[in-house]
Amino acid sequence: AMFPRTGMFTVNFTITNLQYSSSLRNVLSAKFTSTANVLTTLLDQLFKKTSIHSVYTGCKTVSFRIYPNFHRPAQNIEDTGVDAVCTYKTDSAASQFDRVIVYHEVSNKTNGITNLGIYSLHQESLYING
Repeated sequence: AMFPRTGMFTVNFTITNLQYSSSLRNVLSAKFTSTANVLTTLLDQLFKKTSIHSVYTGCKTVSFRIYPNFHRPAQNIEDTGVDAVCTYKTDSAASQFDRVIVYHEVSNKTNGITNLGIYSLHQESLYING
C-alpha cells in the first residue's frame, strides 16, 4: 500500500490582543494548551476555506514568542508571536502548494490580516513558508 506523502509549511503571525506571559513559554501550562487549542481550531477553519482545503491535514502551534510592541511602548505591553506548523498531502496533483496564493487567501479571510476569530492580528506579521 502506498502511504500518502505529506508536505509541511509554517505559519507565523503576531496577536496584538493576547498579552505575552511566561506561561505561554511552557508547553505544559494550561494557558499554553488552551490557547494552542483555540488557534488550532481557528487555523483549521481558515485553511479549510482555501484552495488547499482538499489536501490540508492540520496545523499545530509549536511555540509562542514575545513580540515587543514598539507602537505602544508606554503601556509596556508585549504582543504574542505565534509559530505554527501545518501539513498537507502531497500525493495528488491537486497538492501543488503555492505559498503566494495561500498567503493572499489567508489575508483575504482575515480581513487583510487584522483578525482571526477572537484575536486581533498585527497586519504586517503574517509569514507563510512551504
